[in-house]
Amino acid sequence: MTTDSPPPYRLHDSLGYRLSMASRIQERRFDDMLRTIGLTRLTWCLLLGVANEGLTQPSDLADFVGIDRTATSRALRQLEGKGLLARDTGEADRRTRQVRLTDEGRAAVVQGTPFARQNAEVMSECLTEEEEAELKRLLERLTRAEDRALPGL
Repeated sequence: MTTDSPPPYRLHDSLGYRLSMASRIQERRFDDMLRTIGLTRLTWCLLLGVANEGLTQPSDLADFVGIDRTATSRALRQLEGKGLLARDTGEADRRTRQVRLTDEGRAAVVQGTPFARQNAEVMSECLTEEEEAELKRLLERLTRAEDRALPGL
């Protein structure tokens, strides 16, 4: 009797591992830069949602960043505590909250933008323009596939 066992799973050959490693390297570098101005990647992304996308609702910001509403509320409280954002009660519905940048928040976006560009440049320099465009296209396809359920789950 022979048992054919599948070949061993090679972690370092897997797409998921390589994606995770590239992401962690990029995230760590950016976190180190943002820390110098008192931000994290999450708080940076929320500031960008307000500053560059005009988002004012916490739920819209959560969707923009791709996190749950509890994490969004926590991060918004941190930003409010640092004086970078203000949260106002809605006029039509007193239960709603709207977020707006303060002058300090606008200054933080201005300060952080060169860090974001520099961090992106480090990765871009490793690829040709065509390779970068192809990688972005492939990553977009993979992120759209997120909703596919695994069999048996």
